[in-house]
Amino acid sequence: MVQCIINIRQLVNVRTENILLRGKALQELHVLNNAYLLIEDGLIKEYGLMKNLSINNFNEQQIIDAKHTTVLPCWCDSHTHLVFAATREEEFIDKIKGLSYADIAAKGGGILNSAAKLNAATEEDLYIAALKRLNEVMGFGTGAIEIKSGYGLTVDAELKMLRVIKALKNNSPIPIKATFLGAHTYPTQFKNNHQAYINAIKNEMLPIIAKENLADFIDVFCEENFFSVDETISICNAGKELGLKPKIHANQLSISGAVEAGVKLGAVSVDHLEMMDDKAINTLSTSNTIATLLPTAAFFLRMNYPPARELINKNAAVALASDYNPGSSPSGNMNFVNAISCIQMKMLPEEVINASTINGAYAMELEKQVGSVTVGKNANLIFTKQIPSLAYLPYSFGNNLIDKVMINGKFI
Repeated sequence: MVQCIINIRQLVNVRTENILLRGKALQELHVLNNAYLLIEDGLIKEYGLMKNLSINNFNEQQIIDAKHTTVLPCWCDSHTHLVFAATREEEFIDKIKGLSYADIAAKGGGILNSAAKLNAATEEDLYIAALKRLNEVMGFGTGAIEIKSGYGLTVDAELKMLRVIKALKNNSPIPIKATFLGAHTYPTQFKNNHQAYINAIKNEMLPIIAKENLADFIDVFCEENFFSVDETISICNAGKELGLKPKIHANQLSISGAVEAGVKLGAVSVDHLEMMDDKAINTLSTSNTIATLLPTAAFFLRMNYPPARELINKNAAVALASDYNPGSSPSGNMNFVNAISCIQMKMLPEEVINASTINGAYAMELEKQVGSVTVGKNANLIFTKQIPSLAYLPYSFGNNLIDKVMINGKFI
């Protein structure tokens, strides 16, 4: 069935081809005013100006009146930890009282806290809770998402997480990519024997993950007191041998060399980047690796924000993501991510929309399916309420400006 959306005030991010946007190109946001959009079998079929549409070719059941609102592609959230067993608001209180990330970790909090709770949870419980979160973020306009493991830290628990993600993939209407993050931190029993845990990742986890096709990417938290550059490279190379492309948690807490390691590995993206120097920025500016920024994690932890302007000015490819997780970014609302990116990182509204759509799609290797209004892509679309301009979306950060969300041509 063909659907015809009429009276679109602004049809946003219209593109005839896929291009990863770098530097000044991030400001180039193609918009059609007073437009229509045709959808067939859940895919974008055609678009154009209302004055060129023969509306008599469609019956009443086929027509959807946008009523002069704005339509844009759904957000592509390329970095989340959506599968977890429990929230960690007790640590939120600890942070308010002045405890640092390291202080909380030292008393059994942080990633190890989530790991302990996840190990005790059943696969069914994890699935039900994650599905609820997934439906919630879809309501916020997310139309494609990446989900990481990393709260298991044992063979059985990491596999349990990845199987939950695979079940979500199989039952979700939006594209989902899975990332194996067994190298999130060292379990307590391996605190003084890093190599034994790395061996478990390489020799016990990865072969099963490859056999059961449980992941698309491999990720490592490359950071002081977590995984060193050499350990990161070793783990990522083991994943690459089995077809998993690297992504790196890089430079969140220190200038660690993780960015350079990620580029050397040919990583799809290096994510976080709160702590950057000229060398790391210049390395990204001349590479194909995407700088994925997670500003709500910096917001929640009261950390430095990633240097978005410097990265863009040096011609880096920048994407935005939510880092949805129970410890440092307990929200998957990409609308707030976009607002914070404008307010705190001085990104322009056009840059933010591109970074959250087409570049986010590239950061998941989903650019052929989502991320722009392009013929042949999924009709995953946000219909806004009446807004005076695109800049109003991040400007009015406390208001819900989404009227409806369409996934594969159907309103959810």
